[in-house]
Amino acid sequence: MTTPKEILLGTLEDLGRDDFEEFKWHLKNGSVEGLPAIPVSKLENAERTNIVDLMFDTYSINTFQVAKNLLGRINKNDLLENLNKTIPEPTGNKHVEEGAQVR
Repeated sequence: MTTPKEILLGTLEDLGRDDFEEFKWHLKNGSVEGLPAIPVSKLENAERTNIVDLMFDTYSINTFQVAKNLLGRINKNDLLENLNKTIPEPTGNKHVEEGAQVR
């Protein structure tokens, strides 16, 4: 069985270098309203595996919603669709609602 971290890692591995750097840029700039940015010092030399851990540590249950928002933001709609098919929406109280404002 594939773990959530492995699923997110697989998605990030499908990003090219420039797209990955843009994804990290959005993480450090707090591009999802209501959720914290990840400090630049943790992101600047981070590999994809580090980003996965940082995202789960920072966003917890909201990790996949953040990933989906950022994939849409960088126009990686193919990866966004794949993630939508793989990961169902979390149940319960979530901090990032569908259509959340992206700065």
